[in-house]
Amino acid sequence: MTSSSAFILKLESLKPGERSHLRRLVGQPPDRTLAGFDLFTGLWWPLRQKNASAPRREPSWLIAKLFGVFGSSIPHVRPEFENGPVLPAVLGACEPNDPPDYRSRNRFRTRFDTILCASLHNLESPLSWALDEIARAIEGRIPWAGGIQGIDWAQLLDDLSIWDRGDQHRRDRDIRDIWAEQYLNATNHKS
Repeated sequence: MTSSSAFILKLESLKPGERSHLRRLVGQPPDRTLAGFDLFTGLWWPLRQKNASAPRREPSWLIAKLFGVFGSSIPHVRPEFENGPVLPAVLGACEPNDPPDYRSRNRFRTRFDTILCASLHNLESPLSWALDEIARAIEGRIPWAGGIQGIDWAQLLDDLSIWDRGDQHRRDRDIRDIWAEQYLNATNHKS
């Protein structure tokens, strides 16, 4: 099990009160409250002590808060194969189909582009929008995006861990380019 998977497993095992506490910390740094710092440190630090290659603190904190908000409506789907239900592909399946003027599709793509252009520090709000769209699809409120059951939260954490590093990591490509490709492949597959 990877460190990212172990972190998501810990998030899944949180009690409702602990998830609620994470939701209240949206938009705040991990050390804003002592209780929030203690909760996050209890989740993240043991993994970091075991493995120096565990996800960094900032992306882990971002995922913890997002999971606190969306974890109950967007399940962690463990991939059967190497390419599981990654966020950009799932979001691409949610893109509106609205001919003839494509206004909704263009607005949707603009919002996705906002994610790709944001630094890790500024991703919380754009990712919240994306996860809200995915939650709507899971609830059946986006009819053309049927069959969505969740996302691979561990892969999302891995992706965010290399977000601001360009191509200076094991994938040898900027993660934003990979996300754009996954998103467009999903929209083309839908057509």
